[in-house]
Amino acid sequence: MISANTYLNFSGTCEEAFRFYEMTLGGKIIMMHRMSDMPMPCPEGKEKQIAHIRMKIGDDILMGSDSPSQQETKPSGFAVNVGVDTAEEADRIFAALAEGGVTHMPIAETFWAHRFGMCTDRFGTPWMVNCEKPMR
Repeated sequence: MISANTYLNFSGTCEEAFRFYEMTLGGKIIMMHRMSDMPMPCPEGKEKQIAHIRMKIGDDILMGSDSPSQQETKPSGFAVNVGVDTAEEADRIFAALAEGGVTHMPIAETFWAHRFGMCTDRFGTPWMVNCEKPMR
């Protein structure tokens, strides 16, 4: 079996972001290791930062960590897509993700979706929220 999962990197806000995603997306954090849990020496002041976190959202997995400062890069060329069953759920999730972030495409009806919108949340993660119409 092969799986492909999104892995998000943060600069000290990983736990806060994942707690927010857990609440917003109805996920469940199933593993969290702090830098202080690692077998190698932990940089001073980084003990509570996240070395690895994994969250289950439906049948999917979202993972992440706080990156060492020399490895930090801004996300580009991708977005985490959230597919939902109802327009109301799409509106709710989009509003939560967009709050304090940047809206790139306001959530609205499109030719393929009851609702579709694109934003970057306050943690710097790019998102697409999609409630597709049935295919004909």
